[in-house]
Amino acid sequence: MNGGISWGGVLARVAFAIALVLLTFNPSGWSFYHWLTAPPTGVTALKAFAGVALLIGWIVCLRTAFVALGWLGVILCAALLGTGVWLLFDIRLLHDSDSNALTWIALVIVGIVLGIGLSWALIRARTTGQIETQ
Repeated sequence: MNGGISWGGVLARVAFAIALVLLTFNPSGWSFYHWLTAPPTGVTALKAFAGVALLIGWIVCLRTAFVALGWLGVILCAALLGTGVWLLFDIRLLHDSDSNALTWIALVIVGIVLGIGLSWALIRARTTGQIETQ
């Protein structure tokens, strides 16, 4: 057995979760939300298929994150990342107060939290030897 997880695996899960979040909505105007609401509005088979695929991705990510981390873990992970961004603004590594930039940052944080949730049970099993089952 290979231990179940690698840093590449964690990064792939985080990248998947960030992609899911940004494909659903982002401020660039190129997202499922914008595609769905752009004229001509209406649901087509392709839009419905994409919507169901995104919904499945969201359900898998949310369920896995909340089972692995719990409410407290999700809140603490988001708080840690949020205060990390605040720190970057405080030490002036980030200085853009543009609402689009803040929206991008918030969306990436959501993706990172979901990605950590996707990886957490495997990370915990590797570091502690305890396996979560449910």
